[in-house]
Amino acid sequence: MVTTRAKIRLFVEQPLGEGQEIALSQAQSHYLVNVMRQGAGTAIALFNNRDGEWLAHLTQAGKRGATALCKVQGAPRHPPPDLWLLFAPIKKARTDFIVEKATELGVARILPVQTDFTNAERIRQDRLQAHAIEAAEQCGGTHVPEVAPLAPLAQVLDTWPEGRALIWADETLAGDSAAPRILPPAPAAILIGPEGGFSPSERSRLAALPMVHAMTLGPRILRADTAAAAALTLWQATRGDWT
Repeated sequence: MVTTRAKIRLFVEQPLGEGQEIALSQAQSHYLVNVMRQGAGTAIALFNNRDGEWLAHLTQAGKRGATALCKVQGAPRHPPPDLWLLFAPIKKARTDFIVEKATELGVARILPVQTDFTNAERIRQDRLQAHAIEAAEQCGGTHVPEVAPLAPLAQVLDTWPEGRALIWADETLAGDSAAPRILPPAPAAILIGPEGGFSPSERSRLAALPMVHAMTLGPRILRADTAAAAALTLWQATRGDWT
């Protein structure tokens, strides 16, 4: 295993191992050859969600595409804690921010949910997944979280897996010094609401569910994207792989 890392990291779907030749996608080939001006012999890092990170060298880099040959494992697979993020999609750029920061901070799965007050009626799941891949490539991670399709919050709660705690970032608790900040260990999930908050019926249902733990995020009401980053940071610093 090597301790140095290549400057360019790419996520691939193919298996990785010593002597494995990888045909890079058209987009990846364009990025390497036309954007980064790299040629044959350049060292790059490849990773997937199974085999860790591998140091590879470009064996072909031209108009026909690019291929790379795996040489040695640079880092083992390091999956994040079994933490999910549930959030109501907001404006495009801020939704992108949530997906990117959730990937960087370390989550296993990202679930956009439709709530009563959610403004966005649809998402581009493929585009958000691409943002997660780019974030993992840039932050040195060896795991890309799945971005699930947008689903109604009620439906997600109906099929909630047994044994997984749900941490509800309740904006109405802001400023309440007596409010709890319970952070159960993994497997767990964090729920961030829409800009308009949760509806009365949603609040009633969440409060009645045994796996739900309401918590405050401090004395101020945070924007949804800020709340997601803050909640993930709190959990990682106390229950996650930052400790």
